[in-house]
Amino acid sequence: MSFAALAIFSGCFLIGSMLLTWAVLLYLRRKAILDMPNHRSSHAVPTPRGGGLAVTPLLIVMVGAVFLWSGNAGLQEWLMLIAAVGLGTLSWLDDRHNLSPAIRFACQFVAVIVGVFAIDSPVLQGLVPMWLDRILVVLAWVWFLNLFNFMDGIDGITGVEAGSIGLGIFILALLAPLPEFVDLGYIGLGVLSIMAGFLIWNWHPAKLFLGDVGSVPLGFVLGWLLLELAARGAWMPALILPSYYLLDATFTLIRRGLRGEKVWQAHREHFYQQATQRGMSHARVSALIALANMALIIVIFVPMDIAVWLRLIPVAMILALLITELVFLPVRGTEPK
Repeated sequence: MSFAALAIFSGCFLIGSMLLTWAVLLYLRRKAILDMPNHRSSHAVPTPRGGGLAVTPLLIVMVGAVFLWSGNAGLQEWLMLIAAVGLGTLSWLDDRHNLSPAIRFACQFVAVIVGVFAIDSPVLQGLVPMWLDRILVVLAWVWFLNLFNFMDGIDGITGVEAGSIGLGIFILALLAPLPEFVDLGYIGLGVLSIMAGFLIWNWHPAKLFLGDVGSVPLGFVLGWLLLELAARGAWMPALILPSYYLLDATFTLIRRGLRGEKVWQAHREHFYQQATQRGMSHARVSALIALANMALIIVIFVPMDIAVWLRLIPVAMILALLITELVFLPVRGTEPK
């Protein structure tokens, strides 16, 4: 695509996301579909939940448009998108009726097993047999889409994280102009544009929340995007770009699991939640995560011939600085949550 085509592509999904989210907000208000505050909530007033009714259809349309443009998508890729639609439908039912964890996990595994056939190459670069590669990918993908849902707990955070991942993949495709990354780069730009439009309504104080109908299919599609990036050889960027979400969710899950708690239940123990409980505003927390993600994007361009452990040192430093700011440093002044 030319620069003009990229601008039109990005602008259409940015404006479309902004307008469709506004329309969904009006619908949710009219139907009184609200997220009511409770002792585990990070908000204090009833807020419409279901912004994914705007984000998810645009995400599916955008990825489908790139598939059509590239001409490289086969039946497996289209089935992956259909699985994303199914997860969005299931998640909307869950938002409305609180489905059992067993039903949710079973459907997620089915969707991921369908989606894994859209990844042609081994994600682990041949380090294990292909059958084991596929099993590990299924487990990692189910975990990723769930952690994306778990982490969607304050204003702006998921828009920031998804947009940062999209931006990183787009820049990677732009600066490393290899044919195998081009279509993924366009999808990354589309994700960035859609989430930017959504953030206009979701930034603190949020007018509406994404809901499971948004966070689950978004985590599913982003999981495919990152796994596909790894399968095409860029496994280090695929690991670095979502590293804050991976660290926060995984560490919290392990800690709660060791205490014998039900890890699928809502809680307020993530690093970002500890920050808001200490008095840091949602906007500041999301902005700090955005800054850390920008630094992580820079790290992915460290020369490829440097040893893996040396490339991970700046990643560890960035995450350590972020968590120190969120959890340990005094909050300066009094900030509205």
